Amino acid sequence: MAAVDLLVNNPLLLKTSLPDFASMRAEHIVPAVRQLLAEATAKLDVIENEIRPTWAGTLARLEEIDHPFDYGWKPVGHLFGVMNSADLRTAHDTVLPEVVQFSLRVNQSQTIYQALKQLQEGSEWTLLTETRQRIVNERIKGAELAGIGLCETQRTRFNAVEQELSLLSTEFANHVLDATKAFHFDVTDVTDTLGWPRTLRTLAAHTWTAAQTVNNATTEAVVELSVATPERGPWRITLEMPLYQPFMEHCRNRSLREKLYRASVTRASHGTVDNDPLIIRILTLRQEKARLLGYPNYADVSLAMKMAPSVAAVCNMVSQLRDASWAAAVCDLDDIRALKDSCGDAAPLEAWDVPYWAERLREDRYAYTDEELRPYFPFSKVLDGLFELLERLFSITIRQATDGVSVWHPDVRFYRVYDAGNKQIAGFYLDPYSRPDNKRGGAWMDSCLGRRRLGSEMQLPVAHLVCNQTPPMGETPSLMSFREVETLFHEMGHGLQHMLTTVDDADAAGINGVEWDAVELPSQFMENWCYHRATLLNLTSHYQTGEPLPEKLFDKICAAKNFRVGTILLRQLLFGLTDMMLHSEFDPQGSESVHDLNRRLSTQLAVLPLLPEDRSLCSFQHIFSGGYAAGYYSYKWAEILSADAFSAFEDAGLEDAAAIQQIGIRFRDTVLALGGSRHPMLVFGMFRGREPNPEALLRHSGLIQPDVNSA
Repeated sequence: MAAVDLLVNNPLLLKTSLPDFASMRAEHIVPAVRQLLAEATAKLDVIENEIRPTWAGTLARLEEIDHPFDYGWKPVGHLFGVMNSADLRTAHDTVLPEVVQFSLRVNQSQTIYQALKQLQEGSEWTLLTETRQRIVNERIKGAELAGIGLCETQRTRFNAVEQELSLLSTEFANHVLDATKAFHFDVTDVTDTLGWPRTLRTLAAHTWTAAQTVNNATTEAVVELSVATPERGPWRITLEMPLYQPFMEHCRNRSLREKLYRASVTRASHGTVDNDPLIIRILTLRQEKARLLGYPNYADVSLAMKMAPSVAAVCNMVSQLRDASWAAAVCDLDDIRALKDSCGDAAPLEAWDVPYWAERLREDRYAYTDEELRPYFPFSKVLDGLFELLERLFSITIRQATDGVSVWHPDVRFYRVYDAGNKQIAGFYLDPYSRPDNKRGGAWMDSCLGRRRLGSEMQLPVAHLVCNQTPPMGETPSLMSFREVETLFHEMGHGLQHMLTTVDDADAAGINGVEWDAVELPSQFMENWCYHRATLLNLTSHYQTGEPLPEKLFDKICAAKNFRVGTILLRQLLFGLTDMMLHSEFDPQGSESVHDLNRRLSTQLAVLPLLPEDRSLCSFQHIFSGGYAAGYYSYKWAEILSADAFSAFEDAGLEDAAAIQQIGIRFRDTVLALGGSRHPMLVFGMFRGREPNPEALLRHSGLIQPDVNSA
């Protein structure tokens, strides 16, 4: 098809309403993005020629360039994560270097940089709002971190580094997806399924059947398809979390657990999808980038735009939390080993035994199983309960669209968000279910459209909320595990900060401009509500009987909230410290490998150190293909903020509806509304009335006892 034909009615060239996802095809990407880049380059030329050191003459005009990319480039990145295909990858990779090059040109524009510096020092500065002053300051800092101060030779090299890093990030993610898709094994002996919960049997049988359907479609073979059943199998096991986690927790066949565990920790570490060389290259280039910018290491580059003041401050936080959790983690492992031994299992305790025996210990200690909970958490009821909570806390109403919004998959829903006056203020897409063939693992929130003023109109913020929870199977609806419920609440917290912003300047609206180590505050805050009695019971309705979760099960969930909390906390600290050391002290050309470093740190932060053959860094997308490089510590840094924020509701009394709503509105009007318009410490202080205190996190985790004398 001729390029000119692909520009006619190209859905990526729309600039109003919602993106037309259903019409987007891989062949639309290259012509549309190149058209956008040509138009943006022409606009940038004009802006640089006419620039004035005022807000209207600089950033207001630059926003005109940004807006079309919301429709023409953001959807490409989104589809890359949720509807990945070979054609899409090829098109994405074709134009990615051109997009990066244009971004570098904007960030390295001396004309724009000097105009912003003059604005910062000129007479208009004091007339700008605090939000706009912060945006200008952050733009200047961002330009400096983008190499604005480099000489021509250095800048040429810097740009080449950025281009290569962008491509490597994409390749890393593709390798993880391909490795995940490539691995499976089939269970055919029914005795190996003894102890499996019904949900695991059903999903594993469905996965086997779906694979036969795909294989026959690929080969165009005309055959009578076999259909697996939960009772007879066969059962296909993959590395997708809805299969992996329950299998590791319930499979009695130790050798099969070992097989799956080893596949998980060596994923994307060999053959054509080996990420080891990519990791070394990424770390080497990040180190070179830091030195070009005059920083001793990449961690310092990363921290230049974060709350944490230094690597030492992060290490100090890790040390404090490690000391608070180590004894509890030792007890966790001792308890698991004791139960295993008492059941007559004389084999040494290995990593693939821990999930299985930990689940037996949890069942023994709290007398319930995850499988008992699932029937009470049908997805539709959980959503309704979540929406009711948000209405109580933040005076918003959420309604599903009924007017045929264009989506990328039939499972996707679109919702509109309304304020107390029934005025629409935002919207979001929800893509809830696992799709191992084309959707990356994990869960995330991303911006579809940001809040921004377009002439006399206000573009409303629209979010993508993406999960990978257990899908419906046959006549059975999606029944959520409790962890899947927590994950949905987590991603909704991110979505709320994006959608409830009241900032009109795009660079500081929603999550834009929020320091990375504060951006998890709303998401982790929302998880706390999963343990509030009235909230949790309102999420439940047995999918067959309609009965709410029994009180005794709620009590057991709360009692089990901090089960193995020391181990879980140490695991997060190991991720965070490994990431920080890789980007501060590690020498990519040295004799110690990244995996050696990870294992060495595990002796300090894991009571059961990593296997010698562990290669889990090869699938650590957060730091090698996500935005968390030298920033994974942010989860714990922000959890200190989120726990302290939730303690404001506890102090008021969680059953005092009027007080809770009052505090909820204050949370909405500060943490959720102000976005990146203020430093997060100032925003937290506006909500809490003081700086954050880590005591709440340790108390919520059961690592210290509540202070009975506290307010």
